[in-house]
Amino acid sequence: MTKTNVMRLLDAAGISYQVLEYPVDEQDLSGEHAAHLVGYPAEQIFKTLVLKGEKTGYFVCCIPSHEELDLKKVAKAMKDKKADMIPMKDLLGLTGYVRGGCSPIGMKKHFPTVVDETAILFDQIAVSAGMRGVMILIEPQLLTDYIPAELADLTKDTL
Repeated sequence: MTKTNVMRLLDAAGISYQVLEYPVDEQDLSGEHAAHLVGYPAEQIFKTLVLKGEKTGYFVCCIPSHEELDLKKVAKAMKDKKADMIPMKDLLGLTGYVRGGCSPIGMKKHFPTVVDETAILFDQIAVSAGMRGVMILIEPQLLTDYIPAELADLTKDTL
């Protein structure tokens, strides 16, 4: 198994985690597909998204893999009027990560981070370990303390 930068950072901080590996499907990089491959519910697998606020600049959101961001809720959580996803072509240069392997831990630069409040419903959640095909399972409180991150309602309401 490859040790990713995310794992090295957590090891150095003395934070416990488990590694989940799965085969990468270039045709389907969705968190839902990854959840299916590792045998965890989609609501326990969190995807990492990078956005830019009108005033706040770049920031990061982690939401359950099967959910969609509610940009109004996100902007409100960031105390901004408006927020939009960054163009995919900017992801690697900004974070050091590729699509499908973006982790809230160990980006090139620290950005304000917000994790969907549903994370606390689980003993552990999974986030990318910094490369496609590898995730870490971590206690939500350990993650939010380490990053550091706030908790907020970030997803679209489902009927």
